[in-house]
Amino acid sequence: MSIGTLVKSIQDIMRKDVGVDGDAQRISQMVWLLFLKIFDDKEAEWMLTIKDYKSPMQKRFRWANWAKDAEGITGEELIDFVNNELFPALKKLATSAGVSPVGKVVGSVFEDSFNYMKSGTLLRQVINSIEADVDFNSSQDRHLFNDIYEKILSDLQSAGNAGEYYTPRAVTQFMVDVLDPQLGEKILDPACGTGGFLSCTLEHLKKQVKSASDRKSFQNSIYGVEKKPLPHMLAITNMMLHGIDVPTNLLHDNTLSRPLKDYGPKDRVDLIITNPPFGGMEEDGIENNFPKKYQTRETADLFMALIMHLLKFDTGRAGIVLPDGFLFGEGMKTNLKKELLDEFNLHTIVRLPKSVFAPYTSIATNLLFFEKGGPTKDVWYFEHTLPAGFKAYNKTRPMTVSEFDLEKKWWGGEKRRGRKETEYAWKVSAKDIADRNYNLDIKNPHRVDVIHRDPEELMKEYQDIVRQLEAAQLALKNELMQALGGK
Repeated sequence: MSIGTLVKSIQDIMRKDVGVDGDAQRISQMVWLLFLKIFDDKEAEWMLTIKDYKSPMQKRFRWANWAKDAEGITGEELIDFVNNELFPALKKLATSAGVSPVGKVVGSVFEDSFNYMKSGTLLRQVINSIEADVDFNSSQDRHLFNDIYEKILSDLQSAGNAGEYYTPRAVTQFMVDVLDPQLGEKILDPACGTGGFLSCTLEHLKKQVKSASDRKSFQNSIYGVEKKPLPHMLAITNMMLHGIDVPTNLLHDNTLSRPLKDYGPKDRVDLIITNPPFGGMEEDGIENNFPKKYQTRETADLFMALIMHLLKFDTGRAGIVLPDGFLFGEGMKTNLKKELLDEFNLHTIVRLPKSVFAPYTSIATNLLFFEKGGPTKDVWYFEHTLPAGFKAYNKTRPMTVSEFDLEKKWWGGEKRRGRKETEYAWKVSAKDIADRNYNLDIKNPHRVDVIHRDPEELMKEYQDIVRQLEAAQLALKNELMQALGGK
């Protein structure tokens, strides 16, 4: 069965259930079921490979004991078991004392999850579809799970507010490629959404694993935080699919809810790569976790202050997606940008077209790359243009990884050597930016902006020009006739 067919068949079953309302609930329902299936397959592996492994779940709550049998419990008995026994037991793992790290991961997935289905008969059909078609311990089906996950993400984009936690794969791949994370580094995404940046980082790190020691380092390489339940659940599943056996470093929390002064040296990281939420406002009181010079309720600005604070001295580096508003904004944004140029090396800003995040937002975005231990001497800008023939990206014509080949060729490797100004790239001194009151919104000097105006306005202007031309021609004709008649 194809991935699209499997996911569609599961969603079609759910559509018959009166308790599931909309795509987001269907996706959430499917993900907690898939998580338990994946976790059960992983536990079967651990039972064989880890001496004295003990499941954090009671035996009757493990997938193999209530879901695996296609002729197992169904109807009202199944719904009663899931709602009144399974979910309370799994939620309890998040807060109970003495629970193993594995159990804490399970608890974090279920603490804000719900069973939306009301028909036990339909729920049994969904479970049987999942159980019959995929086996996580089969290498072939492991890839199938990755494909299912990608299909769920694709559906999630159509579910309304998904733009909050989805970054195009082309952007994540480019940022990971040029930041080049290394085994042994502590890598953080403080607003990790569904784990796109972290999963891409893991694929990059896998190529460096050569020994048992490397494998252990790989397991402890990434850290993430996500405050919303559905993307957090997807992120946990995503990490397991990409080789992290127990994603204990992926927290269900709001990174901004902890006072900045409470983050000490042990919390500092080598690399931060993230797309923090922008355009949103934090709840009252969150800004009080930050010093006066940073206080705002604008989410992206608070994340920027946190990121700058968390990077290790002299060695920390970051790649961040930020909106145009940060570049030209004033007030607290100016404070942030002054500190960014004074204490960090803001070496590169890649300017992206407006439609990269369409249809969720038409806000123009930028990729900022900087290192701790500045100050900045020059900022290099690179304008990422739309491919020939494109007016905008859309669902059928998304941005592709290969489009960043131009940036990669120009980048200049780890030390960024040999960069030159081109029709896409230009350099601005930190002094010039300071003289602009730290306005970083600097357009490509090699391009003439094409102003797209209203067609009716252009037509009216054209008609006015035609009338003026006709009047000029008539006046010239009259002058000529008079001149000829005067001879």
